[in-house]
Amino acid sequence: MCAYCKIEHYALPALRRIGSCPISYNPAMPNSSKKTTTKPRSPRSDGAETRQQILQTAGQLFALKGYGRVTSKEICAVANTNVAAVNYHFGDRDALYAAVLIEAHAQLVQLTDLEQIRQTDAPPEQKLRALISLFINRTVGTGQSWGFSVLAHELMSPSSQAATLLQVAVLPKIRIMVQLIAQVLDLPPDHAAVQRGLAFVVMPCVMLAIAPKTLLGQALPSLFDPKNGLTLDLTDYALAGLAALKQKHQPGTPSSTS
Repeated sequence: MCAYCKIEHYALPALRRIGSCPISYNPAMPNSSKKTTTKPRSPRSDGAETRQQILQTAGQLFALKGYGRVTSKEICAVANTNVAAVNYHFGDRDALYAAVLIEAHAQLVQLTDLEQIRQTDAPPEQKLRALISLFINRTVGTGQSWGFSVLAHELMSPSSQAATLLQVAVLPKIRIMVQLIAQVLDLPPDHAAVQRGLAFVVMPCVMLAIAPKTLLGQALPSLFDPKNGLTLDLTDYALAGLAALKQKHQPGTPSSTS
Protein backbone atom coordinates (compact mmCIF):
# COMPACT_ATOMS: atom_id res chain seq x y z
CA MET A 1 0.00 0.00 0.00
CA CYS A 2 1.44 3.39 -0.99
CA ALA A 3 1.85 6.19 1.52
CA TYR A 4 -1.01 8.16 -0.04
CA CYS A 5 -3.38 5.21 0.39
CA LYS A 6 -2.20 4.67 3.95
CA ILE A 7 -3.03 8.25 4.80
CA GLU A 8 -6.55 7.80 3.47
CA HIS A 9 -6.91 4.52 5.33
CA TYR A 10 -5.35 5.33 8.66
CA ALA A 11 -6.18 8.99 9.03
CA LEU A 12 -9.83 8.16 9.74
CA PRO A 13 -10.97 8.80 13.32
CA ALA A 14 -9.59 6.07 15.55
CA LEU A 15 -12.92 5.14 17.04
CA ARG A 16 -16.34 5.48 15.46
CA ARG A 17 -19.77 5.64 17.00
CA ILE A 18 -21.05 2.08 17.26
CA GLY A 19 -24.76 1.38 17.27
CA SER A 20 -27.25 -1.36 16.52
CA CYS A 21 -30.75 -1.32 15.09
CA PRO A 22 -33.66 -1.84 17.48
CA ILE A 23 -35.21 -5.33 17.60
CA SER A 24 -38.82 -5.02 16.45
CA TYR A 25 -41.69 -6.97 17.97
CA ASN A 26 -42.56 -10.19 16.13
CA PRO A 27 -45.72 -12.03 17.23
CA ALA A 28 -44.34 -15.28 15.85
CA MET A 29 -41.52 -15.19 18.37
CA PRO A 30 -42.68 -16.03 21.92
CA ASN A 31 -39.59 -14.53 23.53
CA SER A 32 -39.82 -11.21 21.70
CA SER A 33 -42.83 -9.77 23.49
CA LYS A 34 -40.86 -6.67 24.46
CA LYS A 35 -39.33 -4.17 22.16
CA THR A 36 -35.69 -3.67 23.03
CA THR A 37 -33.21 -1.14 21.86
CA THR A 38 -29.46 -1.15 22.29
CA LYS A 39 -28.20 2.33 23.00
CA PRO A 40 -25.34 3.52 20.82
CA ARG A 41 -22.07 3.63 22.63
CA SER A 42 -20.64 7.04 23.26
CA PRO A 43 -17.56 7.74 21.11
CA ARG A 44 -14.33 7.42 23.02
CA SER A 45 -11.89 10.27 22.88
CA ASP A 46 -8.79 8.42 24.01
CA GLY A 47 -8.12 7.01 20.54
CA ALA A 48 -8.20 10.43 18.91
CA GLU A 49 -6.10 11.85 21.73
CA THR A 50 -3.52 9.10 21.29
CA ARG A 51 -3.32 9.77 17.56
CA GLN A 52 -2.90 13.50 18.14
CA GLN A 53 -0.25 12.90 20.79
CA ILE A 54 1.74 10.70 18.40
CA LEU A 55 1.37 13.24 15.58
CA GLN A 56 2.47 16.19 17.70
CA THR A 57 5.39 14.31 19.25
CA ALA A 58 6.59 13.08 15.86
CA GLY A 59 6.27 16.59 14.44
CA GLN A 60 8.41 18.07 17.19
CA LEU A 61 11.08 15.40 16.79
CA PHE A 62 11.14 15.63 12.99
CA ALA A 63 11.40 19.43 13.29
CA LEU A 64 14.37 19.09 15.63
CA LYS A 65 16.30 16.31 13.91
CA GLY A 66 14.85 15.71 10.45
CA TYR A 67 13.12 12.61 9.15
CA GLY A 68 16.19 10.42 8.75
CA ARG A 69 17.38 10.83 12.32
CA VAL A 70 14.18 9.99 14.19
CA THR A 71 13.18 6.40 14.91
CA SER A 72 9.77 4.95 15.70
CA LYS A 73 11.16 3.79 19.03
CA GLU A 74 12.13 7.35 19.96
CA ILE A 75 8.71 8.70 18.96
CA CYS A 76 6.98 6.07 21.07
CA ALA A 77 9.20 6.75 24.08
CA VAL A 78 8.54 10.49 24.04
CA ALA A 79 4.82 10.06 23.29
CA ASN A 80 4.52 7.41 26.00
CA THR A 81 2.99 4.89 23.62
CA ASN A 82 4.07 1.85 21.59
CA VAL A 83 4.76 0.88 18.00
CA ALA A 84 1.43 -0.94 17.81
CA ALA A 85 -0.37 2.35 18.42
CA VAL A 86 1.66 4.06 15.68
CA ASN A 87 0.83 1.27 13.26
CA TYR A 88 -2.84 1.31 14.25
CA HIS A 89 -3.33 5.03 13.72
CA PHE A 90 -0.95 5.64 10.80
CA GLY A 91 0.16 2.32 9.30
CA ASP A 92 3.90 2.73 9.65
CA ARG A 93 6.62 5.33 10.18
CA ASP A 94 6.51 6.55 6.56
CA ALA A 95 2.77 7.18 6.70
CA LEU A 96 3.20 8.90 10.06
CA TYR A 97 5.74 11.25 8.51
CA ALA A 98 3.40 11.93 5.59
CA ALA A 99 0.69 12.90 8.10
CA VAL A 100 3.20 15.16 9.86
CA LEU A 101 4.05 16.88 6.56
CA ILE A 102 0.38 17.48 5.81
CA GLU A 103 -0.17 18.93 9.28
CA ALA A 104 2.96 21.07 8.91
CA HIS A 105 1.64 22.55 5.67
CA ALA A 106 -1.70 23.26 7.34
CA GLN A 107 0.19 25.28 9.96
CA LEU A 108 1.51 27.42 7.11
CA VAL A 109 -1.81 27.87 5.33
CA GLN A 110 -5.11 26.02 5.52
CA LEU A 111 -7.39 25.23 2.62
CA THR A 112 -10.38 26.76 4.43
CA ASP A 113 -8.51 30.06 4.76
CA LEU A 114 -7.91 30.19 1.02
CA GLU A 115 -11.50 29.24 0.28
CA GLN A 116 -12.74 32.12 2.43
CA ILE A 117 -10.55 34.58 0.55
CA ARG A 118 -11.60 33.18 -2.84
CA GLN A 119 -15.33 33.31 -2.06
CA THR A 120 -15.41 36.95 -1.00
CA ASP A 121 -16.86 39.60 -3.32
CA ALA A 122 -13.77 41.78 -2.93
CA PRO A 123 -11.75 42.88 -6.01
CA PRO A 124 -8.89 40.54 -6.99
CA GLU A 125 -6.26 43.00 -5.73
CA GLN A 126 -7.89 43.09 -2.31
CA LYS A 127 -7.98 39.30 -2.22
CA LEU A 128 -4.27 39.30 -2.93
CA ARG A 129 -3.70 41.64 0.00
CA ALA A 130 -5.66 39.27 2.22
CA LEU A 131 -3.58 36.32 0.97
CA ILE A 132 -0.24 37.99 1.66
CA SER A 133 -1.45 39.22 5.04
CA LEU A 134 -2.46 35.66 5.90
CA PHE A 135 0.99 34.34 5.04
CA ILE A 136 2.84 37.09 6.91
CA ASN A 137 0.71 36.72 10.04
CA ARG A 138 1.37 32.97 10.06
CA THR A 139 5.08 33.20 9.38
CA VAL A 140 6.22 36.06 11.61
CA GLY A 141 3.66 35.77 14.38
CA THR A 142 4.56 34.72 17.88
CA GLY A 143 4.20 31.15 19.11
CA GLN A 144 5.23 29.43 15.91
CA SER A 145 4.83 25.68 15.98
CA TRP A 146 7.04 22.91 14.66
CA GLY A 147 5.53 22.80 11.17
CA PHE A 148 7.81 25.36 9.55
CA SER A 149 10.95 23.53 10.68
CA VAL A 150 9.58 20.25 9.32
CA LEU A 151 8.92 21.87 5.95
CA ALA A 152 12.39 23.41 5.95
CA HIS A 153 13.97 19.98 6.49
CA GLU A 154 11.81 18.52 3.73
CA LEU A 155 12.72 21.26 1.25
CA MET A 156 16.42 20.86 1.95
CA SER A 157 16.33 17.07 1.78
CA PRO A 158 13.15 15.74 0.12
CA SER A 159 11.92 12.39 1.42
CA SER A 160 9.93 9.64 -0.22
CA GLN A 161 6.79 11.29 1.20
CA ALA A 162 7.23 14.52 -0.77
CA ALA A 163 4.83 13.27 -3.45
CA THR A 164 2.14 12.64 -0.82
CA LEU A 165 2.60 16.15 0.57
CA LEU A 166 2.28 17.58 -2.93
CA GLN A 167 -0.86 15.66 -3.84
CA VAL A 168 -2.74 15.92 -0.54
CA ALA A 169 -1.77 19.36 0.79
CA VAL A 170 0.01 21.53 -1.76
CA LEU A 171 -1.84 21.14 -5.06
CA PRO A 172 -5.39 21.79 -3.73
CA LYS A 173 -4.17 25.10 -2.29
CA ILE A 174 -2.20 26.01 -5.40
CA ARG A 175 -5.31 25.60 -7.54
CA ILE A 176 -7.14 28.22 -5.49
CA MET A 177 -4.19 30.64 -5.50
CA VAL A 178 -3.73 30.21 -9.25
CA GLN A 179 -7.33 31.30 -9.77
CA LEU A 180 -6.69 34.37 -7.64
CA ILE A 181 -3.59 35.39 -9.61
CA ALA A 182 -5.45 34.71 -12.86
CA GLN A 183 -8.12 37.20 -11.77
CA VAL A 184 -5.50 39.83 -10.98
CA LEU A 185 -3.79 39.35 -14.35
CA ASP A 186 -7.04 38.83 -16.28
CA LEU A 187 -5.48 35.76 -17.91
CA PRO A 188 -6.41 32.05 -18.05
CA PRO A 189 -5.23 30.00 -15.04
CA ASP A 190 -3.04 27.82 -17.26
CA HIS A 191 -1.17 30.81 -18.70
CA ALA A 192 2.55 30.75 -17.96
CA ALA A 193 2.47 34.31 -16.62
CA VAL A 194 -0.16 33.32 -14.05
CA GLN A 195 1.92 30.44 -12.74
CA ARG A 196 5.06 32.57 -12.66
CA GLY A 197 3.16 35.33 -10.93
CA LEU A 198 2.02 32.93 -8.24
CA ALA A 199 5.60 31.81 -7.69
CA PHE A 200 6.76 35.43 -7.42
CA VAL A 201 4.11 36.14 -4.78
CA VAL A 202 4.27 32.96 -2.71
CA MET A 203 7.99 32.12 -2.69
CA PRO A 204 9.01 35.16 -0.60
CA CYS A 205 6.33 34.20 1.92
CA VAL A 206 7.64 30.63 2.06
CA MET A 207 11.18 31.91 2.54
CA LEU A 208 10.04 34.06 5.45
CA ALA A 209 8.30 31.02 6.95
CA ILE A 210 11.13 28.51 6.84
CA ALA A 211 14.20 30.74 7.27
CA PRO A 212 15.55 30.86 10.85
CA LYS A 213 14.16 34.01 12.41
CA THR A 214 17.36 34.61 14.38
CA LEU A 215 19.46 34.67 11.24
CA LEU A 216 16.96 36.87 9.40
CA GLY A 217 16.95 39.26 12.33
CA GLN A 218 20.73 39.49 12.29
CA ALA A 219 20.99 39.90 8.53
CA LEU A 220 18.00 42.23 8.13
CA PRO A 221 17.28 43.70 11.57
CA SER A 222 14.49 46.01 10.36
CA LEU A 223 12.73 43.41 8.22
CA PHE A 224 9.90 42.70 10.67
CA ASP A 225 9.67 46.17 12.23
CA PRO A 226 6.79 46.68 12.15
CA LYS A 227 5.03 43.54 10.94
CA ASN A 228 2.25 45.43 9.18
CA GLY A 229 4.91 47.41 7.34
CA LEU A 230 6.28 44.17 5.91
CA THR A 231 2.80 43.12 4.83
CA LEU A 232 2.05 46.45 3.15
CA ASP A 233 5.40 46.68 1.37
CA LEU A 234 5.32 43.07 0.15
CA THR A 235 1.75 43.52 -1.11
CA ASP A 236 2.61 46.73 -2.97
CA TYR A 237 5.69 45.04 -4.42
CA ALA A 238 3.63 42.05 -5.58
CA LEU A 239 0.85 44.16 -7.07
CA ALA A 240 3.33 46.32 -8.98
CA GLY A 241 5.01 43.25 -10.43
CA LEU A 242 1.70 41.65 -11.36
CA ALA A 243 0.56 44.90 -12.99
CA ALA A 244 3.67 44.82 -15.16
CA LEU A 245 2.98 41.21 -16.09
CA LYS A 246 -0.62 42.04 -16.91
CA GLN A 247 0.41 44.85 -19.25
CA LYS A 248 3.07 42.70 -20.87
CA HIS A 249 0.82 39.73 -21.55
CA GLN A 250 -2.35 41.46 -22.71
CA PRO A 251 -3.57 40.08 -26.05
CA GLY A 252 -2.02 41.93 -28.96
CA THR A 253 1.20 42.93 -27.26
CA PRO A 254 4.41 41.61 -28.87
CA SER A 255 5.38 39.48 -25.85
CA SER A 256 1.88 38.24 -24.98
CA THR A 257 2.60 34.72 -26.23
CA SER A 258 5.67 34.11 -24.06
